[in-house]
Amino acid sequence: MESLFVTGTDTGIGKTYCSAILALALEADYWKPLQAGNPEQGDRQEVERLTRGKVNTHPEAVVLQMPASPHAAAAAEGMELDPLTWQTPSGEARLVVEGAGGWLVPLSQQWLLADWVEQQDWPVVLVSGNRLGSINHTLLTVEALMNRNMDVLGILFNGPAAPSSESFIIEHTGLPLLGRVPEVDQVSPESVQQAVDALGEGLREQLLVALGQQVPMQPAP
Repeated sequence: MESLFVTGTDTGIGKTYCSAILALALEADYWKPLQAGNPEQGDRQEVERLTRGKVNTHPEAVVLQMPASPHAAAAAEGMELDPLTWQTPSGEARLVVEGAGGWLVPLSQQWLLADWVEQQDWPVVLVSGNRLGSINHTLLTVEALMNRNMDVLGILFNGPAAPSSESFIIEHTGLPLLGRVPEVDQVSPESVQQAVDALGEGLREQLLVALGQQVPMQPAP
């Protein structure tokens, strides 16, 4: 199963929304191994809603009750998270894996989420929210990714258009621009499909090439 990992420059940056868009565009499965908070209506259920069930989702490895940093939420339940016990879904479909929080979120005193993703050797898509502080947060996250020699497929901007910030980030990181998710008043299945349509086949082809997969030839008109 070919996998890619979706991380963000911060929590609440739109990773779930972007993961739904990526999974739909790539005809991929979705997995969020760790859900902290909203155990009954978490991000997996949100992806199912946003894609109208068109994306196959996999159950979480761990579901925590408290909407907090994973290490704190686990400690509140008398647990210590060990990602080595998490079983990655198997199968032939591509897999979009969504992280919890930002890149360096702690799982325990011993583990950062980044430690586990580095062991998996998954390529990364970085979601950057266009808001105050996004340049600093994005450059810091990219630096942390590069310090671990991660394969970063590119940056997906989410939120209001900010051409100056976006061009600065792309120029200073040297990473591919995957596109901008259009700003919407309300996240919905319609907005997800509109984003997939707006980003177009270019996003799908760009990611498939980056993943080392052959892009199917389109029939001549």
